[in-house]
Amino acid sequence: MGSRMSSTPESVWHTARRLVVKVGGAILDSQDAREAFAASVSAAQARGQSVVVIHGGGAQVSRLTDALGLPAKRVRGLRVTDEPTALAAVQVLRGQVNAELTAALVAQGVTALGLSGIDAGLFEVRQLDPELGQVGEVVRVNAKVLKVLLSHGFTPVIATMAAKGGAFYNVNADAAVAPVAAAMQADAVLFLSDVSHVLDGKEPIFELSPPSARGLMDSGVIQGGMIPKVEAALDAARALTGSLVRMASGLTEDPISNALSDPSHGTTFIDAGITGADMETTHA
Repeated sequence: MGSRMSSTPESVWHTARRLVVKVGGAILDSQDAREAFAASVSAAQARGQSVVVIHGGGAQVSRLTDALGLPAKRVRGLRVTDEPTALAAVQVLRGQVNAELTAALVAQGVTALGLSGIDAGLFEVRQLDPELGQVGEVVRVNAKVLKVLLSHGFTPVIATMAAKGGAFYNVNADAAVAPVAAAMQADAVLFLSDVSHVLDGKEPIFELSPPSARGLMDSGVIQGGMIPKVEAALDAARALTGSLVRMASGLTEDPISNALSDPSHGTTFIDAGITGADMETTHA
């Protein structure tokens, strides 16, 4: 399982036109990494590819909540969000993190526009679990907002916050990817961070299906915060049959083209029963 190379064809690099890229981890904390990512988005646009960027920022939120003395609690790898924590998340995600990433993209010539799931009602959410507090699950994406922006040459940079009933809701950035990608009918979905692969012990896993992932979770190989990340990637694979879904390193010179073109550059997620031949089809 860990040694098998993904069967996804290298032609995806040439055929993918609509990309959803989730960026997180150390990329958001490093100016050099942000600049390299921004240059990669610019290069993708030069190839005629449209890009929607979704970002996390959990580490940055944690730093602010720690500084404010807010208690930290997680359930199944997800942050428990009370009202003060939700307000801190808005300040960090819609504020600092979104602004820094958008600025890096603009500096590379990308017409990036920062927004959140709150803006124009982009995300409709429901409470994910009362135990998690103000944590939202995306039930609808207003794809018109993204399509209008893309059609006018803008690159949406989405902070995954939402509003419901007068309260702010924190949305796990990985979990927001599948609904956004499905609404956009994305040809490729990339999860870029400082984690290059899902690991089986020390061995990289190049291809992962739901049954294989469940076995690794049950055995404790995939655990903690990696569980929701893997589940989110599998959700994207289920929602977008025929599209590339890959978790890869964002800490390379051109992370988007590397993740699209090199099957060894990350873990590819497939729905049960999908073959490499099936995955050659991309959306028109």
